[in-house]
Amino acid sequence: MTPRRISILGSTGSIGCSTLDVIDHLGGRESFEIPAMTGMGNIALLAAQARRFGAGFAATADPARGQELKDALAGTGIETGSGPEAIIEAASRSADIVMAGIVGIAGLAPTLAAARTGTDIALANKECLVSAGALFVNAVKSGGGKLLPVDSEHNAIFQVLEHNQRHAVERIILTASGGPFRAMSRNEMKGVTPRTAAAHPNWSMGLKISIDSASMFNKALEMIEAQYLFDVSPGTIEVIVHPQSVIHSMVGYTDGSVLAQLGAPDMRTAIGYAIGHPRRISLPVERLDFARLAKLEFHAPDTERFPALALARRAMEEGHMQGCVLNSAKEIALEAFIAERIGFLDMADIVEAVMDDMSGLQEPATIEDVFAADTEARRRAMEKIGRA
Repeated sequence: MTPRRISILGSTGSIGCSTLDVIDHLGGRESFEIPAMTGMGNIALLAAQARRFGAGFAATADPARGQELKDALAGTGIETGSGPEAIIEAASRSADIVMAGIVGIAGLAPTLAAARTGTDIALANKECLVSAGALFVNAVKSGGGKLLPVDSEHNAIFQVLEHNQRHAVERIILTASGGPFRAMSRNEMKGVTPRTAAAHPNWSMGLKISIDSASMFNKALEMIEAQYLFDVSPGTIEVIVHPQSVIHSMVGYTDGSVLAQLGAPDMRTAIGYAIGHPRRISLPVERLDFARLAKLEFHAPDTERFPALALARRAMEEGHMQGCVLNSAKEIALEAFIAERIGFLDMADIVEAVMDDMSGLQEPATIEDVFAADTEARRRAMEKIGRA
């Protein structure tokens, strides 16, 4: 069998490492070719990954680390590059599928470049849809590739959404663990630190993603993402808090049926589904033991304690560039919280204030429009943090 070619954008991050773990389980270099892989500052890990999996091209987004990467891969025959242009090159190399695992707005340009080549996109980057929405979806359609969601919630919906019954879809139900503070009062949240916010009860994720989960900003982004992924109206999308993270999301139909995808909280399930699509593959993940599941809980989300959800609803209803503004302001607020310049609850206040300032923007026609709005939202967020 001809090895499947998969490029990995963000191979040194949580999604990238899990992807390589799945590839290793499925036979590694005997079953897969890695045309390209990219990373940022962890040059030693990127070089080790490139060596182990025989990557054709390895690139770091840090232009100052290019020589270090080149030296680390000297004698291997693996091409290297550095800086934003090299990441675009990596994304544009011929592949059957590209795992888009770069976190943040930095992942937009390379993932868009990959989409334009016509390759299938395994999308783990929320910002492509949150910030660029229709622009990104249209690029995927024009290229001719498939968009395969990797976020566990969207992957679950993708699995149970009956595409020949789209007319009968009544609800898209995103589940949320509620994070480590789901039982805390708003007053208690004022004393939350970056360290406690990063301690997710169910999932093993990076620092920023874990804190996004604690504030439910990750769910806010997923709401906007779902609107574009599944081409549904904002009113169709719901969020339910499900602390056990066993049901990853659900689709409700007009006949009253609700289809759910269940599994252990392990990102390798969603990654494996995307890599293997349309064929299911064997994965080394925990199997659910229903006899041992004491109970499955569900709670309505509290938008007063977690205002990010209300901000997402507003962004979906207003449309245009509000998703981009929300995300960009959130990234600046998150960095300020990690640096302990602002409090946990201040993040949503800053995002809301920037959204107020920048309401009324038109839908982006080009990626440059997205970057312009992103830059302005970040500037305004930093200005407000300076006054905080």
